[in-house]
Amino acid sequence: MAVLGLPLVALIVRAPWAQLPELLGRTETIAALLLSLGTSALATIVSVILGVPLAVVLARSASWPAIPRRLMRALVTVPLVLPPVVGGVALLLLLGRRGLIGEWLNAWWGVSIPFTTSAVMIAQVFVAMPFLVLAVEGALRSSDRRFEVVAATLGASRFTVFRRITLPLVAPAVAAGALLTFTRSLGEFGATITFAGSFPGVTQTLPIATYLELQRDPNAAIALSLLLMGVAVIVLVSLRDRWVPGVTA
Repeated sequence: MAVLGLPLVALIVRAPWAQLPELLGRTETIAALLLSLGTSALATIVSVILGVPLAVVLARSASWPAIPRRLMRALVTVPLVLPPVVGGVALLLLLGRRGLIGEWLNAWWGVSIPFTTSAVMIAQVFVAMPFLVLAVEGALRSSDRRFEVVAATLGASRFTVFRRITLPLVAPAVAAGALLTFTRSLGEFGATITFAGSFPGVTQTLPIATYLELQRDPNAAIALSLLLMGVAVIVLVSLRDRWVPGVTA
């Protein structure tokens, strides 16, 4: 507990509380905060749109051959263990001007994704969507499928069953996964700075601003760290036992 808690205690004790309103009210701080909130919200929406169907596929893949099933699961979970900087390099190699896809995007439509606000959102989706997928997949695996079977026998289409039965059953897990995705996106640093860079008002998110302030003004870095920690605590308190079954608040 001490290993986990003492660093946070040190952050709180050493915080410049008297200067906090001034430090957090700076124009560049507000710009970084708004950018982080905006891109994290978009990343969460994209993760829900893409992640929920993917979670359904994973949860219903028990009858698949072992190799495709394990390969899909590995692709979903690898961003959780992959160093974020490596993820940023991988995104550059895919979507950069000379990347596998980025080269064609630039040649055909003149689209360049790296070092733009869109790149920030893409990096956040890459590192954060697995949290939502795993949360929803776990809920699907533990849900009672008899409701879906009964609806299907009564003539409901697969889409109707998914919309009217499956989604309401896993709605709490989707909400919990979305909150975790948002928080992880808000705190993303390595993949973002590698793939999107650090341009104030364009790609300089709050974690990147915190890192840069640590070299210029440690008090400002502490203030930004407190802000990020506060958001994380609020999310964890709101989740309660939705993320870890069997644990009550």
